[in-house]
Amino acid sequence: GTNGMQDSVAGGPSYVDVLDELDPCLSEGHRVIYDREVQFEIRVQQGDEPPEGAGTFESLRVKLLQLGDDEDLVGVRIECTSENDLYFHYTHTMDEAGFLGMQEEQQLTIPMCDYLPVLARTLNACIASPELHLGLFVLRSAGRARLDFYQNLQYKFIELLSVAFVESDEETVRRSITHRYQRLKSRLAITQVRPAPLTLT
Repeated sequence: GTNGMQDSVAGGPSYVDVLDELDPCLSEGHRVIYDREVQFEIRVQQGDEPPEGAGTFESLRVKLLQLGDDEDLVGVRIECTSENDLYFHYTHTMDEAGFLGMQEEQQLTIPMCDYLPVLARTLNACIASPELHLGLFVLRSAGRARLDFYQNLQYKFIELLSVAFVESDEETVRRSITHRYQRLKSRLAITQVRPAPLTLT
């Protein structure tokens, strides 16, 4: 899978793998194509004024989800969550019509089928070269947020891509917290299983 989960000793899928398949983000038929922790700078924006001053750096878990296959892509979704704040849950959804508007607004030259691969490469660049690639997660009013990606050209920052997010509804957050808690509990249970000591007869 995208997490590099190991199969259980018996050779079959572990309980954690089964729980991964019950992840509420998959309930509408999406599949996860990317799932990593990425460090972003988080800033708060008041009204329409640009965010001022330095923000705080925090690792967010980013999931890229795809609905449909590569040849017949129906939609994409991005989930950003925080292990430090279980109620931090933001979602970006995009269909073909929405992507055409985004293409025009940001002068993107890629087709929609390349959107998630480009995002994955950009996120990996933020992990591998944080001094050159920056993700800025801006918390705005009314449950809105924006993830801006910048590249440092030494003499200036250029914006590569801007992704609009909305705060997830209470039910989505509740299901996500429940799933993450169960997954953590099962991981702890697996690590606490110890082999029986050898007894000499």
